[in-house]
Amino acid sequence: MPDPTFRAPLLPLVGADTLVPVLDGRRMRQANFDAAASAPALREVADRVTEALPWYASVHRGAGYLSQVSTALYESARERIGAYVEARPDDIVVITRNTTDATNLLATVTPGPTLALDLEHHAALLPWRLGAGSTVLTPAPTVAGTLDLLDAELARTPYALLVVTGASNVTGEALPVDRVVELAHRHGARVLVDGAQLLAHRRLSLAGSGVDYVALSGHKLYAPFGAGALVGRRDWLDEGRPHLAGGGAVTAVGTDSVSWASAPARHEGGTPNLLGAVALATACDVLAGAEHALDEHERALRGRLLAGLRTIHGLEVVRLWPEAGEPVGVVTFTVPEDPTLVASVLAAEHAVALRAGRFCAHPLFERLGLPAGALRVAVGAGTSSDDVDRLVGALRQVLSEGPRGRYREDGDRALLDDPRPLPELAGLTSLDGSTTPCTDVDEPVPV
Repeated sequence: MPDPTFRAPLLPLVGADTLVPVLDGRRMRQANFDAAASAPALREVADRVTEALPWYASVHRGAGYLSQVSTALYESARERIGAYVEARPDDIVVITRNTTDATNLLATVTPGPTLALDLEHHAALLPWRLGAGSTVLTPAPTVAGTLDLLDAELARTPYALLVVTGASNVTGEALPVDRVVELAHRHGARVLVDGAQLLAHRRLSLAGSGVDYVALSGHKLYAPFGAGALVGRRDWLDEGRPHLAGGGAVTAVGTDSVSWASAPARHEGGTPNLLGAVALATACDVLAGAEHALDEHERALRGRLLAGLRTIHGLEVVRLWPEAGEPVGVVTFTVPEDPTLVASVLAAEHAVALRAGRFCAHPLFERLGLPAGALRVAVGAGTSSDDVDRLVGALRQVLSEGPRGRYREDGDRALLDDPRPLPELAGLTSLDGSTTPCTDVDEPVPV
């Protein structure tokens, strides 16, 4: 049973007890609030990958016993990923690299224009600009008004696809999926849910909701082994242009002809990421088993976080719709100081990791008038109430007392003359992964 005071993480994660150096020379356990960008691996996921490694061989068409075991593992993973999102019997699961890969795949087969809101992640906005085109709307200030806006636009133009987030990666909010599906289908459009941020917190049922497609990433689901998936209706995927032309995507090839396979093989050219698929499927299994406990854990910690943030002068939590349902465990807020500097100080001086920037949601931040971005905190299966209290205390101290070290005046606001030693990892000689010290780096583009 989970700790009723939530002082312990709900699920064991790899690296949860890793000590990192801070500016004053101490080593501290990092409080990780950046899982909305990439989550650590569940211990069970890492163990399953280790268990599968001795059986690793070519997937599909191999006559050897190890190849046949590997193929069975891969196809079993496909089924379990589909089960996590309650796919319909005739839906298919295409294994991809991540959500971005999955949405780009769907963009190649979507037979018409798409509609989206400006709050979407870039992965849900950009792929359709390369194909049949897209329209991006500014939502209304209420959920009801936004649904009316979508309804009117769908009635005006014959869109093929409506793209919506399952949970905003900025605020954790979403439109009611049943209403979105109802109005899209009434106007002849299909619905893609960007599940990247949602599915690490809550499940989605394709069969129950009527959603046509969902895209997801393993690295958000505590399975950072380079796999994602697109799950949904078969016809567009069977008829559309192959996503990655190559071996495995065909049934026959001549010098001037090709017979393409049906989906999912049609879009999985080349040797597939077996271990990534195993990791993703295992994470789906673990999260499905912890579904109700995870919801209780996250609601409690998110509430504790918001209560703590309200005690700090000058902070403002970003919300999209005041009457939206309970967000997932993502909270974004503005601070009176440069958010990038605040994040750097929290990391270097307090071993607290969160995200600063615009989170690949530039149109939304432009509309909100926040060109410098904000700070984002994610609570999840690996978070404890002690972590939340530590974040709030460190944030209060940084904003009231300022940094103790010296930091760059621009760019990533990195610590100058960083004295923290590097871990003994092969090939690592600087904190940016290069073979030279971290000086004179190019200024990053905020995302």
